[in-house]
Amino acid sequence: MRAMERASRVTAADVFASWLPLYHDMGLIGACMGSLLVGFRLVLLSPTEFLARPASWLWAIHQHGATMSSALNFAYELCANKIDDRDLAGLDLSTWRVAYNGAEPVSAETIERFAARFARYGFDRAAMTPVYGLAECSVGLAFSPSARGPRVDQIDRDARSRRGIARPPAQPGHKALTLVSSGLPLPGHEIRVADPAGREFPERALGHVQFRGPSATAGYFRNPGATADLFDGPWLKSGDMGYIAAGELYLTGRLKDIIIRAGQHMFPRELEEAVGRLRGVRKGNVVLFAATDARSGTERLVVLAETREERDAARSRMRADIDRLAVDLMGMPVDEIVMVPPRTVLKTSSGKLRRAACRELYERGGIHGKPRAPWRQVLQIAASGASVRLSRA
Repeated sequence: MRAMERASRVTAADVFASWLPLYHDMGLIGACMGSLLVGFRLVLLSPTEFLARPASWLWAIHQHGATMSSALNFAYELCANKIDDRDLAGLDLSTWRVAYNGAEPVSAETIERFAARFARYGFDRAAMTPVYGLAECSVGLAFSPSARGPRVDQIDRDARSRRGIARPPAQPGHKALTLVSSGLPLPGHEIRVADPAGREFPERALGHVQFRGPSATAGYFRNPGATADLFDGPWLKSGDMGYIAAGELYLTGRLKDIIIRAGQHMFPRELEEAVGRLRGVRKGNVVLFAATDARSGTERLVVLAETREERDAARSRMRADIDRLAVDLMGMPVDEIVMVPPRTVLKTSSGKLRRAACRELYERGGIHGKPRAPWRQVLQIAASGASVRLSRA
């Protein structure tokens, strides 16, 4: 918390507005515990209030003159696209100096859409602060410099997939992948990129992101096996892939989510985001994974996409568009496109896609099962909580 305080120049005069749940690391440590340590004023909103009415978050910043706030990328996307202009009349965001964006992949397009829309309401693009962290480093690991704004890098898609090098494209925009910097290591911490054998890579070489520092964990509770797998000598494995350029960290995806086919390294996020922008597809509810075909024993590349569309013609159009995107972005079509109803794609409590769980569900043949109604989910959660309390008693 002290390292994050120094990186963002936080003082007791700041005001932090947050809707993040207190079971979420970013909400608990960054906002709640940070206010206790530094002494800044903390304004807490209900997470469900934000989800039901996203403008309530922005109005809390206006009402309390908040200078800091944090959210996941999806929240900025929601505000940029889903709030009616009539709900923003009179809004003033000019006090907002640090807008943390982390806990899930940060999209350059989302940043630009949010900054462009809310510039008229006093939002300064330089306030947008992409950050990166993980529980194994007590949340924070890399922060973008305060008041600088986001830094974006374009790299050649083919060089990344085939050679593992993050070099600029020969022509700007041609076969380019746009990535947002997660910033510099927090004070006292170090980040490196290495190969599977632990050999450190030079800048712009794609590899495994590792770290060390005073906030790093000593290991997993009562799990010596997982603890042994976590360490590479004095360095800890983050489980993420990325590269370093000019000392700043750029993330390309989770190591466990990478798909290797025909010698190419495929990162699901790029195709997932592109498919999510198609008409009729539910944005943020698309997953790409490689699943094992039980009959042939081979791997199949599968896209799972949520939609409310039921017309055959519209679904056929979406499948054709997804195939086209796959060829454009990955150089090959996918083997199967599965259109599913809302609430089928599995996510974590903080909204991250659970690709491995979706793959397991697909391989078990349960992907076409009817999703549980919300009231059934609520009852299951209540019953689970009751059993835990009974067990403790």
